[in-house]
Amino acid sequence: MKPYLSGFLFALLVALLALPAAASDKPVVAAAADLQFALTDIAAVFTKATGKEVRLTFGSSGNFYRQIGQGAPFDLFFSADEDFVFNLAKEGRTEDEGALYAIGRIVLLLPHGSPLKADPALGDLRAAIGDGRLRRFAIANPEHAPYGLRAEEALRRAGIWDAIKDRLVLGENVSQAAQFALSGNAQGGIVAYSLALAPELAAKADHVLIPEDMHEPLRQRMVALKGASPTAREFLAFMQREEARAVMRHYGFVLPGEEM
Repeated sequence: MKPYLSGFLFALLVALLALPAAASDKPVVAAAADLQFALTDIAAVFTKATGKEVRLTFGSSGNFYRQIGQGAPFDLFFSADEDFVFNLAKEGRTEDEGALYAIGRIVLLLPHGSPLKADPALGDLRAAIGDGRLRRFAIANPEHAPYGLRAEEALRRAGIWDAIKDRLVLGENVSQAAQFALSGNAQGGIVAYSLALAPELAAKADHVLIPEDMHEPLRQRMVALKGASPTAREFLAFMQREEARAVMRHYGFVLPGEEM
């Protein structure tokens, strides 16, 4: 092998071996879509306080659970359903069983001009199906999105699941469901309270909290995955600090130790 080629290959090998270490300086966080606004704000506060950064990627907790099981290179997992974290812990893919970071709420989201009424018990939805006011209604896909599953539970509790299921527009995650609810192609939807409180959505829609007894609790859990970087663990610890908790409260989350 020519000397210059051998030197090039050695340099390339060194660079490739250095990639994981470089990537660990900015750990990747797989976060439930209801955290789109809250965690973005917290990450900015974290960076200001420490000078360190994290990379946030948002989606449905069920999809992240599957990806992590297939070896996806995430450092942290913020799940909207704590069972996904417990299952990963049993599979040996996490440092421990993590920590509860919030309890979420769901709301009926109605775009401005919607013919639907802001009825927290969802009784108006049944009437709207019968009188033609409701054509499409958005929720996250219950098969892999915890907020979609809780929406289904609420609709079942209201006694209208069978009547409304053929009119549903399913988002890949709760953030996409909110987009569908505001698109003009749907008259409303059931989404995360944290999204409804964000200025981007609040300017376009009204919302009303759905009673907690209409669905199972949205117990949300965070965990470090095996091999998580020191910065990742520092961000996980930062979530327990008052600066982060204040942001979570701002977006309507019920926090550990403050359950009502």
